[in-house]
Amino acid sequence: MNRPDEIPIVAPPLPAASADPAVIMAERAAPAEELPKVGNRYIWLLVFAQFGVFMAFITPLAISLSIRVNALAPGHEEYLGYITGIGALVVMFTGPLLGVASDRTRTQLGRRRPFIIVGMLLGVVSLLVMALAPSVVVLGLGWILAQLGWGQALGGLTNSQADRLPESQRGKVAGLGGFATQIAPVFGVVIAGGLSGNPLLLFLIPGAIGVISVLLFAIFVHEDDSRGLRFEDRLTVKTLLAKYVFNPRKFPDFSWNWLGRFLFYFGLTLNTTFTAFFFAARMGVSVDEVGGVIAAAGGIGVLATTIGAIGGGFLSDKVKRRKPFIVLSGAVMAIGMLTMAFSTAVPVLIAGSLIVSLGLGGFAAVDQALSLDVLPERETDAGRYMGIVGFAASIPQAVAPLIAPLLLAIGVAAGGKNYTLLFSVAAAFVLLGGIVVLRVRSVR
Repeated sequence: MNRPDEIPIVAPPLPAASADPAVIMAERAAPAEELPKVGNRYIWLLVFAQFGVFMAFITPLAISLSIRVNALAPGHEEYLGYITGIGALVVMFTGPLLGVASDRTRTQLGRRRPFIIVGMLLGVVSLLVMALAPSVVVLGLGWILAQLGWGQALGGLTNSQADRLPESQRGKVAGLGGFATQIAPVFGVVIAGGLSGNPLLLFLIPGAIGVISVLLFAIFVHEDDSRGLRFEDRLTVKTLLAKYVFNPRKFPDFSWNWLGRFLFYFGLTLNTTFTAFFFAARMGVSVDEVGGVIAAAGGIGVLATTIGAIGGGFLSDKVKRRKPFIVLSGAVMAIGMLTMAFSTAVPVLIAGSLIVSLGLGGFAAVDQALSLDVLPERETDAGRYMGIVGFAASIPQAVAPLIAPLLLAIGVAAGGKNYTLLFSVAAAFVLLGGIVVLRVRSVR
């Protein structure tokens, strides 16, 4: 994650209206040197580690935080948006910083493993804080720690992929990882549904799975000793701040892909943050009672997620195309969100959720592969640029939950929530996110 360019702009960068044709041609004419293929042990330990991190990290977002907010501040579901938004905002500013630190770490364990291990330990602390929080403020502090801890563990796993995966395996691995990270919250919600009365176990059991999976990766995946690394530029406060910026004209494809991800994850965050409250409102039950239905909907969605993530990832490698799969996935997900938005019966609600799972699996897998395809300065600054890629998800996670309460309040009586409008706006964003990647030129 490094190196200011001649026309710096504050990250997150928005692509320029036009790009230098010579730059585009250079991107297309200069293929990166293919890395050697990784073995099955690396792939499966990586996928299991991603599964475990998402089990520990996303289960709170999917259901556990909703249960705790409802217990600590009944009737104030908007607090959930504030908690998740502030947590994402903190990570937005720390992502590139930690990525640069990872790029430059010199240890016997390598560059990535120390951050994976420390992130996991901080993540465990965060789960204890959230489980035992006596107030919404402390609950929010716990979520910030979770974002920093589990988020950094996940960042280390992603940086490892940037370091080691050749182009011919990126779609496959992204597909398997996408499948694992989508089904992990489903298992987490199933667990949470039976533990809603025990806050400690509600957070710690998913966390235990995260710990086991991360330790297996850290122990059995070798990374070269990085103590001999040398860097041309000296890291100062000024150069560190410059790591947050880059020239979008120099890397137009990276910029367009970043914008597409931003729009998609903005819509996804609008859709997912209030899912528990949305289901409860449409079914006429309490938030505590909705966990089983969400788990059932998620369980049915496992097959759809499998088709979207693994099918999309493998096929994109096979046909050597990314963009058609991303556009189609965005469209499918938008249809699912609209189905949920206008549903009046539980079967229709679940059908919409199933369609969303299909689109989400395909987009998450193939766009991850595309991000690695267009990643600038991979050899020296992979962590830095992956941190900037992370902005595309962390900014929506910070901003969308703060905007969502305004959308929920439009056109309804006091105490009501306009979930139809919220999910319709979310659908528009994910559709646009898929379309924007058509501007990427160096990858088909």
